[in-house]
Amino acid sequence: MSRYSTFVKAAAEEGCECSENELMSRYTTFAIGGPADVFVEVKSVEKLVQLVKIARETLTPMLVVGNGSNLLVSGDGIEGAVLHLNELSEIKLIDESTIECGSGVKLSKLCRFAADNCLTGLEFAWGIPGTVGGAAYMNAGAYGSCMSEVVLSCDHVSSDGCVGSNSKDKLEFEYRTSCYKNSGDIITLVKLQLAQGEQPKIRQKMDDLMLKRKSKQPLEYPSAGSVFKRPVGYFAGSLIELCGLKGYSIGGAEVSVKHAGFIINKGGATCDDVLKLINYIQAQVLKEFDVELETEIAVVGRF
Repeated sequence: MSRYSTFVKAAAEEGCECSENELMSRYTTFAIGGPADVFVEVKSVEKLVQLVKIARETLTPMLVVGNGSNLLVSGDGIEGAVLHLNELSEIKLIDESTIECGSGVKLSKLCRFAADNCLTGLEFAWGIPGTVGGAAYMNAGAYGSCMSEVVLSCDHVSSDGCVGSNSKDKLEFEYRTSCYKNSGDIITLVKLQLAQGEQPKIRQKMDDLMLKRKSKQPLEYPSAGSVFKRPVGYFAGSLIELCGLKGYSIGGAEVSVKHAGFIINKGGATCDDVLKLINYIQAQVLKEFDVELETEIAVVGRF
């Protein structure tokens, strides 16, 4: 019997289907990761509340995953239950400039929805391969803009299974972080305030930024986006490039020749390959520039 059979049985009684030993490489943009002990597709906020309570009662470790675009998962997999939120995907306009959407909505879908409704302010997010919940959680940004500029509030389920909400003044947005980074609360719904705009101009800006991404980022390979946070006064990619590390590889993991801030999976890369490459990059940048690079991606699983 599985160590987490009690969790699986209780979840099934609440109408939640669980699969066991699901490979996480299928659920991360890095295409890396061993099996999760238990994997659950969360169908609704109500189901999420029950799952959180069950996990608490059965002492089951729990990890919440959206699009897996910022994750590096251990080859030995993940202990406990992985809750996959992609089905929290409702999106609607609640007035002429305010959008309400589930945390599992992909940013690409949200950006298209905004453009379809002639709303501007989200163009920067076009091409970021995450979900709205993940983007709010880490205050994702690009090209001089970030989620903190457009998020009005977030609803969540707390670590003890209670439903709550945080207004903008309580979200504690800073560079690549928010109040959710350490709270244990799970974002379920995000409300965004945009501005009325002209649809042709909105779409043109989105197209321009996508062309910029394609020309400068290795979108043709599995990756987790920018590996390192921007150090004060520098750009991580520039420092790595100046160390001569473009194209440097360990196993199947390689520093992208297109953008040195990206580590790509050239084929068969393991979590260990990526971690060794990260450590090597950090050591070289520290040696050459006396700058400590801090990772932006989350490393999770058994080690």
